[in-house]
Amino acid sequence: MKLVFRQAQEKDIKGLVDLCNECFLENTKYDVALQRFLEEKKDSKQIYLIGVLNEEIVAAAKITIIPTIFDSMSKYAILNHVCVKESMRKHKIATHMLEVIEDICQARGCDSMKLWSRNFRVAAHACYKKFGFILDDAGFFYKEI
Repeated sequence: MKLVFRQAQEKDIKGLVDLCNECFLENTKYDVALQRFLEEKKDSKQIYLIGVLNEEIVAAAKITIIPTIFDSMSKYAILNHVCVKESMRKHKIATHMLEVIEDICQARGCDSMKLWSRNFRVAAHACYKKFGFILDDAGFFYKEI
């Protein structure tokens, strides 16, 4: 199995959207995703990582690097939309992807990674805990505006 992790490119948007729509029960439209991707592409702190196997995107994650002025969180990363195609799970792809993400974050000077995950993704949570993530003492609050 020759799995390659790399930053997503414009040509990858359809496969990336299809995977995330499948994993997160979303209905993101390709044109909207492409527009947002092109806007974020200019910001080096926004990274869409994909795992490609036989020209198919089978894994993905969004990494956002957040620099701050505070010692306790000088620079950290928020991970979201971390997913592996359902038929490819149980092959340690998620673990491999998290290792790649950790290397990227360390190379960018991050001192921690925070991972946002939906409550219904119980199996994914087990993977994150096994990788060394701990459930933080804070809640993730949400408000539509």
